[in-house]
Amino acid sequence: MSPLPLLLLQAGAPTNAWGMVRSGGILNQIVLVVLAVLSVISWIMILWKARQFGAVQRQGSRFIDEMERAKRIEEAMRALMALPDSPYGRVFRRGINFFSDLRPGVLQGQRSGEGLSLTQLEALRLVMEKEEAEERDDLSRGLPWLAIIGSIAPLLGLMGTVIGVMNTFFGIAAAGSANIAAVAPGVGGALTTTVAGLFVAIPAVVAYNHFAAKLDFFMSELEGFSSEFIGALAREGRL
Repeated sequence: MSPLPLLLLQAGAPTNAWGMVRSGGILNQIVLVVLAVLSVISWIMILWKARQFGAVQRQGSRFIDEMERAKRIEEAMRALMALPDSPYGRVFRRGINFFSDLRPGVLQGQRSGEGLSLTQLEALRLVMEKEEAEERDDLSRGLPWLAIIGSIAPLLGLMGTVIGVMNTFFGIAAAGSANIAAVAPGVGGALTTTVAGLFVAIPAVVAYNHFAAKLDFFMSELEGFSSEFIGALAREGRL
């Protein structure tokens, strides 16, 4: 055994992570408890968002497949009724309902299309953009928590380390001893909070960036679908 571990064993110093936690002092332990709570919240958010985005991806793929098979807006409306509710379906339904309010009976073939004015067309676009914004707000719920946890967890860990090191130096000053056996336990216990902070922050930051990229992708798809919807109305002579 090398001289340093032997010296620590002789001095009764902690030799494992749990011993370092116990030797870190009450403030360090409070920081570790807070980090443990943040870690639980972070993983709950990660699992929730993974399930939510996975469901949206499956719903979107099915919706797009049905819309590609439909040759006219009326066929797309009938296909929509058989599909589960999804952000894509809600955007489509909002656009259809607003168009039907502007031109009652046109989509049902009860009257010929008279076309929309530029003001009405812009209103239709704004209505669909509002629905897209609502869908974005719904999908982004929980993501700020991941960003917050990813930001504050390393800072909490660093704060615990600084507090632990300060307590160690105060103990050295009071005991009048500065040998390695006196310093190592306190410093080791202090560093556990930094490790814990990084352990909490890294998954939160990775998950936040992953879900933010997925959110941007879905919103790009929704915006593209809205443009295709208005284009289909124009192609069929509804505008």
